[in-house]
Amino acid sequence: MPSQNTPIPHHRQIWLQQADPEIRIHYIEYLPTSSEPKGTILLIHGFPETSYQFRHVTIPLAEAGYRVIVPDYRGAGYSSHPPDGYTKDVLAQDLYKLVTEHVGVKEPIHVVGHDIGGMIAHAYVAQFPSNVASVIWGECPLPGTKFYEDNKHTAPLWHFDFQAQSDIAVSLVSGKEKIYLKHFYDRLAQNPEAFSSETLEFYATQYSMPGALRSGFHVYRMFETDAVHNQEWLKKNGKVEVRSMILSGEHVFMTASAFEMASEMYSNVERGIVEGSGHWLAEENPEDFVRKVLGFVEKR
Repeated sequence: MPSQNTPIPHHRQIWLQQADPEIRIHYIEYLPTSSEPKGTILLIHGFPETSYQFRHVTIPLAEAGYRVIVPDYRGAGYSSHPPDGYTKDVLAQDLYKLVTEHVGVKEPIHVVGHDIGGMIAHAYVAQFPSNVASVIWGECPLPGTKFYEDNKHTAPLWHFDFQAQSDIAVSLVSGKEKIYLKHFYDRLAQNPEAFSSETLEFYATQYSMPGALRSGFHVYRMFETDAVHNQEWLKKNGKVEVRSMILSGEHVFMTASAFEMASEMYSNVERGIVEGSGHWLAEENPEDFVRKVLGFVEKR
C-alpha cells in the first residue's frame, strides 16, 4: 500500500473533438504533496512508447512539489487514433488545450519532451512561448536543423524513411509488433534490462490496437512538414528565448552534436546528460533523469 503522502495517479481523458473523427486525449495527473506547489511539469513521451515511459519519475517529481501531467499524445496509448493531425504543431496544440482549457493551468509550465515528445515540446514553446517557464527536450534529430538534414537518410535512422511509407510499413509490421518494438529497445538502450517482459508486452499491446501503428508512423511521415514549420518559426520569431536544456543519454550517437543542434533554434540553451543511459532516459536511469530535470527547472 502507498504511504499517506505518496502522490496518487489520476487517470483521465478529455475530448478535443467528439464528432467523427473523435479526438480523445488520455492523461495521468499527479498532484504535489507539498502545501506550496512549485509549478506544473508536462511530460511528453516518444515513439514507440506512451505515457507509461515516465512511470518511474512521476512520483519523485510530484514529491518534489510539482503538479505532473503525463498525456498520451494524439494517436498513442489510450488516446484515440484519428486519421490525421500528426504534424508537431497540431500535436502541441492538442496538449496546450489539455493543459490550459481542460486541466485549467494558467501559469507558465515546464515542458519536458523525449524523442518525438522532444519535437512536440519544441513546437509547444515555439507557438506558446509566454506559457512556458522552461523547456527540456532531446533524443531527437529536430526537423529543420542541420543535424536532421545531414542524418535523416543514414543507417542509424533507417526507420525514418521506412515508417514514413506508412501504408506498407503498417502492412509489414502488423502482427509482429513485439519483434519490431523490441528491436528499438534493445538497439538503443545501454541497459536493455530496463525493458522487462511485462513492459514489452504492455507496449506491444498498445501498438497492436486498431490504428495505433498507422498513427505512430504518420508522426514520422510528417517530418518534412515539421521541418518547414520549424524554419518558418525561426525566420518569423528568431531563436526561442525561453530557458531550455537539451537532455541526452550518455551513450547515444547524437549526444556529441545535440548542443550544436539545439543552438540553431534556442538562444538560451544548456546541456544535460543522463549518466549511464542510452536513448531511453527515464527508464534506464530514472534517478538521474529526475535529478537533471529538477536541477534545471529549479535553477534561478
